[in-house]
Amino acid sequence: MKKIETIIRPQRLTETINGLKKIGITGFTVSQVVGRGKQKDTQGV
Repeated sequence: MKKIETIIRPQRLTETINGLKKIGITGFTVSQVVGRGKQKDTQGV
């Protein structure tokens, strides 16, 4: 068993899930994540 972890844009999620199912991967977890990394010239809200 192998674990693959990735970050996918929400608008690509359906396409990604369909692709995984097409190659026989049926078990996966989807989590919605909100945030931003430490970026230059970014002011906190």
